Amino acid sequence: MSHTLGVRQAQKQKTRQALLDAALGLLEEQSLSSLGLREVTRVVGVAPTAFYRHFRDMGELGVALVEEALGSLHAMVRAILAEQAGAEERIDRTVEVVERHVREHPAHIRFVARERHGGVRAVRQAIAGELDRFAEEVAAALKTQPVSDGWRDDDVWMLAELYVDRLVTTAAALLDAEDGEPGEAERVVRVARRQLRLISIGRRHWMAAGGE
Repeated sequence: MSHTLGVRQAQKQKTRQALLDAALGLLEEQSLSSLGLREVTRVVGVAPTAFYRHFRDMGELGVALVEEALGSLHAMVRAILAEQAGAEERIDRTVEVVERHVREHPAHIRFVARERHGGVRAVRQAIAGELDRFAEEVAAALKTQPVSDGWRDDDVWMLAELYVDRLVTTAAALLDAEDGEPGEAERVVRVARRQLRLISIGRRHWMAAGGE
């Protein structure tokens, strides 16, 4: 009996992932608000009623895509921030991580960039929630660094949000650079590093400026 249940569970998970993959592929050319579940189930080759065994609606599927798209990036960037390397090296490595993530998961990045301000409220909220959690993780790492001694919590949070916003913007710009002029991706990376270094310089002088 347990073996049969295991097989069924594995098949259910396989179908769920197939629905996610199909939706992600279809979303390359359209927004989630215009995508119908029948389009998704047609690609997978299952009946429309099968969709509801995995998701309540397209919004819930979109939320699952958000978790899939952003979840892995949290751990990678958090690990870099936790290292004892200097600020310059951390910036370079963080940009490299984002660049690699965009290269390996362009469809996920395109989905997040498009739906961050899209028409499906549940997905907008999920993206905002993931980015808030991202900022919380970055803030926790920043607080452990000596340069943050004496900083108020809200100032550390503000700094974390600046970093996260730059990384998200960089990811979207790198995606757009794929269809741009030769060398555009290199320019995006160069600008991102300069922007993050500017934030880092401001950080070192924040307390001297009174933190206001």
